[in-house]
Amino acid sequence: MERAIMKTEIPEVTVEVLQAFADAWNRHDVDALMSFMTDDCVFESSAGADVCGSRYVGKDAVRAGFAEVWSIYPDAHWGDARHFVHGDRGVSEWTFTGTRLDGTRVEVQGCDLFTLRDGKIVLKNSYRKNRPPVAQR
Repeated sequence: MERAIMKTEIPEVTVEVLQAFADAWNRHDVDALMSFMTDDCVFESSAGADVCGSRYVGKDAVRAGFAEVWSIYPDAHWGDARHFVHGDRGVSEWTFTGTRLDGTRVEVQGCDLFTLRDGKIVLKNSYRKNRPPVAQR
């Protein structure tokens, strides 16, 4: 008697998935963003007191860290996105624009380095240029 072998397909993260993730950022849709993340996810933001910026560990903390970006920059937008994936790593490059609550505007280039597992993002490690904000005219 032959034994049935179950094949479990592990979806992979593609550039299309990274673009959908970027689109969710631009919609400010934290629920959609979290659907891309593993349960043990980590977000290392561009800014913060630690050598890695600010580090958020686990879905609740990462959700709060993502939402914090929009509280600082209510009109945050990541444009001109370009992505690539190689094995368990991915990269998104973008131009960030946003206006702080005090009216100053930021426009900088940056990137996210991703670690991937089983079709999800384990680590989103964010980097951006350090450029002073400009007063609105």
